[in-house]
Amino acid sequence: MQPVPSTPSPTAAGDVRLTPGYYFRSDDLGSRVTSLLECSSVFGIKAAMVELFSSAAAGLRDEHCGVVEEGALLQGDVIVQAGARVEAGAQVVGPALICTGTVVAAGALIRDNSVIGPGCRIGFGAEVTRSLLTGYVFMKHPCFVGDSVIGRRVNLGSFCSTTGLRCDRGPIAEPAVEEISINLGGQRILTGQTKFGAVIGDEVSLPAGTVLSPGTLIGPGTVVYPRDHIGGFLPAGTRVR
Repeated sequence: MQPVPSTPSPTAAGDVRLTPGYYFRSDDLGSRVTSLLECSSVFGIKAAMVELFSSAAAGLRDEHCGVVEEGALLQGDVIVQAGARVEAGAQVVGPALICTGTVVAAGALIRDNSVIGPGCRIGFGAEVTRSLLTGYVFMKHPCFVGDSVIGRRVNLGSFCSTTGLRCDRGPIAEPAVEEISINLGGQRILTGQTKFGAVIGDEVSLPAGTVLSPGTLIGPGTVVYPRDHIGGFLPAGTRVR
């Protein structure tokens, strides 16, 4: 994550469409995930994960009692909670938290300040970086989630991808330097981040091959029919053809 100083647009303050509560239910997700969803804005969740790993590192290590199969590759501070499993052939690069009931399968990659909530399934070829999967998320096929927040019971089909930085302003710089903004109700709202992928609300399924523009916001219960590209803000319960 590359935060940049910014002054939020006046329309951002108090807009329910920018709060975690608009997108996610926080019950039954465990205390670690619930605390991350207490941010006032969805744009604060990535920073809250960084803070979690720095301020609560000792307490998190005490929770490392899940199953790590021989042949799994864990690097850095990786916490696998009781009831979670990292299979042989999976790779997790910390800091990372794998919550109760989650299975990280062979060939999956999780890295860099990611929290995988309870009951998730991360399959072969799936990659998660700098993201929160709140709980019961299915990424069972090759796909990519970066710099994003994904709600409970979201299903990502094969080859779905978030995109976290702009590529329409000339050559790409790394680390990124241009702040991601979103358009909400005709107003440009700054995210305070140079990499920001998507917020996907509870119980959304993305068909195979869906690509999300930087700063995409999808409300809970949205129905997405097969298509190759989505961007912008989709209110809760939208049907997208």
